[in-house]
Amino acid sequence: MKGLVLRSTGSWYEVLDENKHVWQCRLKGKFKIQGLKTSNPIAVGDRVEFEIEDKLENMATIFKIEPRENYIIRKSVHKTAHGHILAANLDQAVIIVTLNYPRTSLGFLDRFLVSAESFRIPTTIVFNKIDLLSEEEKDYLADLAALYESIGYPCVFTSAVGKIGIKAFNDILKDKISLVSGHSGVGKSTLVNQIAPELDLKTMEISSFANKGVHTTTFATMFEIEENSYIIDTPGIKELGLIDIEKQELSHFFPEMRALLGECKYHNCKHLNEPKCAVMEAVGSGEIAESRYNSYLSMMGDDDNRR
Repeated sequence: MKGLVLRSTGSWYEVLDENKHVWQCRLKGKFKIQGLKTSNPIAVGDRVEFEIEDKLENMATIFKIEPRENYIIRKSVHKTAHGHILAANLDQAVIIVTLNYPRTSLGFLDRFLVSAESFRIPTTIVFNKIDLLSEEEKDYLADLAALYESIGYPCVFTSAVGKIGIKAFNDILKDKISLVSGHSGVGKSTLVNQIAPELDLKTMEISSFANKGVHTTTFATMFEIEENSYIIDTPGIKELGLIDIEKQELSHFFPEMRALLGECKYHNCKHLNEPKCAVMEAVGSGEIAESRYNSYLSMMGDDDNRR
């Protein structure tokens, strides 16, 4: 039988079969995926083949994982050299961002976009909690959205509480498998509950401690919000460690730098302090945003992205 992995809780997997029935599955033996050091052999979104072990107990065994179209990965919290696959076979990623309550740093946003670019996953940015913004912050948000749209990232503005932009949010998810991500506390669950109240995703108030949200999702889980529209809700990600990206390639995952490929004097230019660097010239002329270039420098230096 063929199925889609909806949830993984370590050693058990919930798998949706072609008749919309969910089976509790285990892995048959040891699965090693060639050349991929990951702490989880199977991820949410994987397409698998399985056989029924016990119909009464609703148990089955996975014996084959179909090749992945793509996946998104972060550094494993437990094993240093390993990655943890957040999700596989995605049509898009949706990153939910708040300017404050809690503040999403541009470093975090850019790091997420680079990860998605490196796996060739298109991304939409959702700016949530816009009802909490002052006039000045709204102007800043308009400029920020214009910057990201100019480099190819569509932006949507929402307020779950004020019921603003809910239809636009729903429209971007239609007929797709979407990874929905963001810091804890950005209102991800509240937004999803607006369009699919029957899911009743757990929501929690922001803890006043440094305006950081309280984690409500512990395992990545896939939900069907309507026929053929799935979302993968991931645990709020504090730190999206970049993995498997060579420093020499990093600029390829910034669309505005990729557009200047081959324009620098040196073919192996790292865009740091080399003479006649097209990227640094573009930053100087304002063609590339300084905030984006700063994110690039931070990633080149392996810095923390939480600023």
